[in-house]
Amino acid sequence: MSRMIRKFLAVLACATGWAVAAQEFSGLARLDVEASGITDKGRSVVVDLKLSQGVPYRAFTLDAPRRLVLDFREVDWGDMAPRELDQSERVSNVRVGGFRPGWSRMVVDLEGPYLMQTTALNVDAESGAAALEVVLRQGEAEEFAARSGTPAMSGWDLPEDGKPAVIKPRQRGEGPLRVVLDPGHGGIDPGAEKAGAVEKNLMLSFARELKETLIRAGGFEVILTREDDSFVSLERRVAIAHQVNGDILISLHADAVTEGQATGVTAYVLSESASDKASAALAERHDRSDILAGIDLHGTDDVVADVLIDLARQETQPRATLLSEALILGIGEYDLPVNSRPIRSAGFSVLKSPDIPSVLLELGFLSSPRDLENLKDAAWRNDLAQGITDALKAWSIADAAAADLVRQ
Repeated sequence: MSRMIRKFLAVLACATGWAVAAQEFSGLARLDVEASGITDKGRSVVVDLKLSQGVPYRAFTLDAPRRLVLDFREVDWGDMAPRELDQSERVSNVRVGGFRPGWSRMVVDLEGPYLMQTTALNVDAESGAAALEVVLRQGEAEEFAARSGTPAMSGWDLPEDGKPAVIKPRQRGEGPLRVVLDPGHGGIDPGAEKAGAVEKNLMLSFARELKETLIRAGGFEVILTREDDSFVSLERRVAIAHQVNGDILISLHADAVTEGQATGVTAYVLSESASDKASAALAERHDRSDILAGIDLHGTDDVVADVLIDLARQETQPRATLLSEALILGIGEYDLPVNSRPIRSAGFSVLKSPDIPSVLLELGFLSSPRDLENLKDAAWRNDLAQGITDALKAWSIADAAAADLVRQ
């Protein structure tokens, strides 16, 4: 692609907030970390990013918590540690990563109500390199809240769903069991990190391995909520399960705890109140991922959420509980370590589907050296996948037999 076309696309992005999709560029823009930075200037915060080429972008702020969001189509962040950019006392944290395929996102956490004053992307006519500068000025909380929100821009909207979610009849063993595997975290949300291991990567790898094991066993169809290192919102994960008419949803995680010595596989089912303080803290960390990724949660209807929880309890709670018990039994049959209290309850958002039995599996804890070594061990993961497969076969038979006994 010629420099002229790159420059034209960059100018169009500056003027309208929209341009052709990132795949039309000859390569991803790369961030020059050493030449970039986030600094204080007087009473303002200046975000200065040096890119190898101009790309379409948009910038906006979100409230509660206050943050600046920068979306790009698309930037290669490389091995950059986001904190390398931050020299500002008015910024508490910076995160970068994939937001979804073809999109990159930077989220800058602000210590106060700093309003966007100017935003400019300048492209060098000779080299094609670009410099993005965003200046934020100190303002009032009310004005910040009023001016915050995800902008409606042509070309940046979420893709339309292929088909509406529908309430599906429960499985009766007459066809393959449709299993939706949800590798936790992804993209800008890495999850737990320990000794070089990153939860989002471990869970995606295991989800792929488990999918292969299930398919080889026969009698299963398997869908992943994410196939790569992309961010998927909690709401979207549940929506995917509905759109593909999933029979069950299993969300895969491997958290790390700062207090206590949690170890072993743990299965969580939905509850309005957590079964213990540890479960409550875990749910808060998992559900905060949407906020950390810059999702605007305003407009969330707590009444609707409460109704969904009630429906889930009435229609699927017994089935989900049986599923969690089967999973723990199946895993235990392979002499794999399970938690001393292997079945717990928590208010995880990803479990709130009203008609799909859903379980969140903590495959171990990265804060446990033993669990971490297990998760890195291919043979151990193979046994885990076999245990889960056996459990799902047994659950499917029992659930189908009870289909006429449970109120639909």
